[in-house]
Amino acid sequence: MSEREIVRESSREYTVGATLWYQRSAEARALYYQAYRLARHLLTDAIRSGTHPHPAVILDIDETVLDNSPYQANLIKKRESYTPSSWKRWTARSDASVLPGAVEFLMHADSMGVAIFFVTNRDADEADATLRNLQRKGVPQATIDHILPRTSMSSKEPRRKAITEDHDVVLLIGDNLSDFSEVFERRTADERSDLVDSLRSSFGGEFVVMPNPMYGDWEGSLYGYDWSLPDSVRAAMRMKELVGY
Repeated sequence: MSEREIVRESSREYTVGATLWYQRSAEARALYYQAYRLARHLLTDAIRSGTHPHPAVILDIDETVLDNSPYQANLIKKRESYTPSSWKRWTARSDASVLPGAVEFLMHADSMGVAIFFVTNRDADEADATLRNLQRKGVPQATIDHILPRTSMSSKEPRRKAITEDHDVVLLIGDNLSDFSEVFERRTADERSDLVDSLRSSFGGEFVVMPNPMYGDWEGSLYGYDWSLPDSVRAAMRMKELVGY
C-alpha cells in the first residue's frame, strides 16, 4: 500500500465507528423508537387540538424512514468513496430496511387522516425505485404525489412551502437540520449550534431529529462544505475541531 493509500485509509477510519454504531448499537434502535414515540404523541396532541383542518407531516427518507447503512458499509469494505452512480445503484435495489418505529408511526398518522409527505434529496430519477422500496416495507401513502425529490436545487424549503399551500404542517421529521428549515443551510458548525439554541423550543415540538453519525451537514460544516478537499486535509480539519481539556 502506498503512502497516499495509507493516509486515505486512516483518514476514513472514523466512518467505521460511525457505521458500526448505527448498525449494531442497541442505543441507535432505542433512539429511533424514542423519537417516533415522541412524534406520535406530538401528532396526536396537534390533531386533538382541532386547530389544523388539513394536517400533514413531512419526513425525510434517508436515515429517517429507510436505512442506507449497508451502502455506507459497502463503501468502507471496498475502500471506496461516495459517488452518485454507486448511490443510485444502491437505491435502484429498492431494498433498504425500514427504521425502527417508522412504519408504526406512519400508520398511526394515516389512521388519523394526516397527509404524509416525503421530502427527499434523492434525485427525481430515483423516485420510482424509492416508492417501490417504501411500498415493499408497508409505508402508507407511498404514492408518486406524496414524494417530493430533488429537482433543480438541493434546498428543501420550496418543496416544504408547496405543501403548506394546501396543508397544515404540524410536524417535520429528519436527520439533518436542513430537513426542518432553510435557516440551517450552509452554516458553519458554530452557527448551526447557535441556531439550535435559539430555536430550542422547536425541538421536541414541531421538529423531531433522528440520529445519523455517518454523514450529513454536521460534517460538511467542518470543511466549509468543500468535499473536494483531500482526505488527509479533511482528517486534519476533524482533529482540529476536537475539544479537549
